[in-house]
Amino acid sequence: MPKILIIEDEAAIRRVLVKILSEESKTYELEEAEDGLAGIEKIKDQDYDLVLCDIKMPKMDGVEVLEAIKKIKPEIPIVMISGHGDLETAVETMKKGAFDYISKPPDLNRLLNTVRIALDRKELVVENQRLKKKVGKNYQMIGDSPEIDNIKEMIEKVAPTEARVLITGDNGTGKELVAHWLHQKSNRSKGNMIEVNCAAIPSELIESELFGHVKGAFTSANKDRAGKFEAANGGTIFLDEIGDMSLSAQAKVLRA
Repeated sequence: MPKILIIEDEAAIRRVLVKILSEESKTYELEEAEDGLAGIEKIKDQDYDLVLCDIKMPKMDGVEVLEAIKKIKPEIPIVMISGHGDLETAVETMKKGAFDYISKPPDLNRLLNTVRIALDRKELVVENQRLKKKVGKNYQMIGDSPEIDNIKEMIEKVAPTEARVLITGDNGTGKELVAHWLHQKSNRSKGNMIEVNCAAIPSELIESELFGHVKGAFTSANKDRAGKFEAANGGTIFLDEIGDMSLSAQAKVLRA
């Protein structure tokens, strides 16, 4: 059950947010905090899947709350709530790590879409963190032959850069292993490592898988879904067997 914390000093706005979210989904567990300090205390004691936080508040404003949460529990997505005069500050919070912002009074569709996408992103992050704990043991590069040493040396040079890397080799030679080493040794190692098996995804679904979709985009799209590129933002995306994609999908990936 997704757990959402609403940090907002205006009781009326809190009531509106609780009403909208509770009517949207009976599975959301909603908690409230009347100011930033109270919100921070709750976050220290409990785990949340999403935080909605006002920008203008007494005692501790939203920017300070955002910075504090990012230090305590950086994996929690934070959606800022901005008044008309706070839009410039709201954009600034995005640079500081906020997931998104919504304006007051909250638009129903905008709020619900943002919440759904943020919760999907949190789910991907948590799953990735779980898998990353296994990376150290599962992706050891063993050997000290000249060939292996050359590969390790190349990884050390390339990993700290922002270069895109094409890994070639026959089946079973360790392309996935190289991809994981590149990620672990990069400046993005704390971000997500998203793997996409291009050969295993039907051609008609590959674009939706990579770029995401909105509810109703096709028959089985019953909710908004973030794509793999969005999930990998700030980390690494590994497109395995990229040559098995359709040419049209390859062109869009190249464009991206």
